[in-house]
Amino acid sequence: MKRLHQAFKADPGFTPLPGLGLKPGIMLTRTWHGVLHQVRVTNEGFDYRGEQFASLSEVARRITGTRWSGPLFFGLKGGAGVSP
Repeated sequence: MKRLHQAFKADPGFTPLPGLGLKPGIMLTRTWHGVLHQVRVTNEGFDYRGEQFASLSEVARRITGTRWSGPLFFGLKGGAGVSP
């Protein structure tokens, strides 16, 4: 979250995605079972492997095959997983 805070300070026009405070263009990463997964925040939601998702939880479910809190899966509730 420190990087997110720095990005906000550097860009006075920061407009976060509602509910998560994520600016479109930010890349979220997570390694799951030895595979790196990258999700880009878009104006519409989240892009994962060329497919649009309305929520991070949908992406996490696609990756794991089980229900997950998307923000928790990508480390947004623990400070990991965000890269500018």
